[in-house]
Amino acid sequence: MNLPSPLPAQTLGLACRVCGAMALPVRRGRALDLDIEYFECPECRYVQTETPYWLGRAYGSAINDSDTGIIARNLANARIVLGTLWLLDALDSTVVDYAGGYGVLVRLLRDDGIDALWSDAFCENLLARGFEHAGQPGGLVTAFEAFEHFVDPSAELEKMLAVAPNVLLSTLLIPSPVPADWWYYGAEHGQHVGLYRAATLELLARRHGKVLVTDGASYHLITDRPVSRMRWRLLLRANRLAAFWTRRRLTSKTWSDHLAASPGAVDRG
Repeated sequence: MNLPSPLPAQTLGLACRVCGAMALPVRRGRALDLDIEYFECPECRYVQTETPYWLGRAYGSAINDSDTGIIARNLANARIVLGTLWLLDALDSTVVDYAGGYGVLVRLLRDDGIDALWSDAFCENLLARGFEHAGQPGGLVTAFEAFEHFVDPSAELEKMLAVAPNVLLSTLLIPSPVPADWWYYGAEHGQHVGLYRAATLELLARRHGKVLVTDGASYHLITDRPVSRMRWRLLLRANRLAAFWTRRRLTSKTWSDHLAASPGAVDRG
């Protein structure tokens, strides 16, 4: 694989991968065993690594070993998806999990009664086989812990919005000023190549004719629906209650999916 060379130590600037403005060097850090440079855009506030020539090594495994919170996070995310669908009045719509990993979230959502489909260019679908996205339109795309991996965030968002008019994502907003040390840089795996501020996500949403609704920390909704920011933030805080009421309106797909995946199986009902 021919990879770009690392930047010289004294780099004056780099084009912002979100808005194209000149991003300025702000810190040096690590990615795997490499010394790399980070740049901050003065226009959209995006913080990016230098061109990530190490990604071939970083993605030797799609799910990094340090992601010990994967199950707890998916359980919480499933509740947040249910509440968001309720707020959008879209419980009957298809949800496509972009960068769906092993399929944990898709399986959880289908167990709750949501028509959820899996999509991931880099990971094997282990838990939601038979429910891969095949290009059909949806009502919501989810992208949990994915945006910080994107080399071209605008292009990735455009792909998502071609599937559904609403995108629910999670990515931890980087503090200001840029911290010298921060666990979310992900130095041990080298997969986090871009970090966001609310202003960055607002620009991405606006460029695609959408608005941003954010909790100001890690969960963000890009939509053109008239969503109350206050109601959505309250929903995030009370996601267990919202999910409880939402699930009462749905019928789990666990058994119907079993029948679909098991030719000749006897319907217990």
